[in-house]
Amino acid sequence: MSKSIFYHAGCSVCVSAEHDIVNLIGSENVEIVNIGENRSRIQEAENAGVESVPALVTPNGNTLHINFGASMADVKG
Repeated sequence: MSKSIFYHAGCSVCVSAEHDIVNLIGSENVEIVNIGENRSRIQEAENAGVESVPALVTPNGNTLHINFGASMADVKG
C-alpha cells in the first residue's frame, strides 16, 4: 500500500476528521473510503484492523482510530 486509507461512515464526526486528515497529509497521500456509501469495503476495513470509524490505515499497516464515531457493528447494522 503506498497511500493511507481513511475509512469513515459519513457522519459529521467522520466528515470533520476527513477534512483534517486531508489538510494534514494531502489528498494525494490518502484514499478516502466512505463505507456508509461503499459497503462492499467493510470487510476490507475490518481485515485492516478497523474496529470503529473514523480510522486511518497507514501505508505500514497501522490502524489509527480517530474520534470514535461508530463501531463497525453499528456501521454494518
